[in-house]
Amino acid sequence: MTPADKPPPVDVGRRKRFDARRNQQTLLDAAAAVFVRAGVDAPVREIAAEAGVGMGTIYRHFPTRADLVVAVFRHQLDALADATTTTPAADETPYEALRSWVARFADFLVTKHGLAEALHSDQAGFERLHAEFVDRLLPVLDQLLKASAAAGRTRADIRAYDLMLAVGNLCIGAETFPDYQARRMIDLLLAGLAQDTPPPSGQ
Repeated sequence: MTPADKPPPVDVGRRKRFDARRNQQTLLDAAAAVFVRAGVDAPVREIAAEAGVGMGTIYRHFPTRADLVVAVFRHQLDALADATTTTPAADETPYEALRSWVARFADFLVTKHGLAEALHSDQAGFERLHAEFVDRLLPVLDQLLKASAAAGRTRADIRAYDLMLAVGNLCIGAETFPDYQARRMIDLLLAGLAQDTPPPSGQ
């Protein structure tokens, strides 16, 4: 084999970093699934079983439960933000794109149990979650609202923060009343904001 035929050297450091990121992703996905079922106080052994690893592996990545909860919350927040585009899909109108995003946002609040509740926690590590939550998602919702308004499908005077707050408040009942249908309440809210009037010419 000539030098030209030899395979390029393997970057061991890069491979290790890739493996570490992949392992952490697996842990976060497993923890998120367990938190949805059992809340953020679920036993670490249940998370380890879900991920197919030992408990020591989890503690090496996340020394405290607060570290794990914050990491899962941000992981889910990333997924929500990354899954969202301000450009509608080919078969979506701007209003439909807005509705789809709000539905995902509502599911995030309703199904993530203690993750949403962690926004109001005073424990160390949780205090910046609310600001991060708003900073990451508010601009996305604002752009979706503006696109829908420009298409004449929603009123132009709707503030993104007001809508986010309204959706959040409508989701609160899901934790208290088993038969509470947050999605239906949110659908009614969005229907009330909709309009069929086309935008003025020149806009």
